[in-house]
Amino acid sequence: MTESFITAANISEIPVGQLKSVQIQGKLLLICHTAEGFYAIDDTCTHDDGPLGDGWLDGNAIECPRHGARFDVATGKVLCLPAAVPINAYRVKVEGDEVKVNVHEQVTT
Repeated sequence: MTESFITAANISEIPVGQLKSVQIQGKLLLICHTAEGFYAIDDTCTHDDGPLGDGWLDGNAIECPRHGARFDVATGKVLCLPAAVPINAYRVKVEGDEVKVNVHEQVTT
């Protein structure tokens, strides 16, 4: 598979514990910076299609501000109801001071 990473943000734009909404190739993504590194997920809650970018990070978990659904930003797995369907999580790498995302390759667990 051809790797196609696209620059999503500069590392200085997203301090640890913060998020940044971006659009890459028509996809609304959320770049999350945790103590463990950078992660990219869809910026849409699978429970009611609300924007996760309006939520907050707690470690590697993001909580949707609408109904409290929580997801693991590293894997996309559901951590708390009312969501029952995981979100997409994408491969990320840091090169120099750039956070790059491959929107064609989801993280699998």
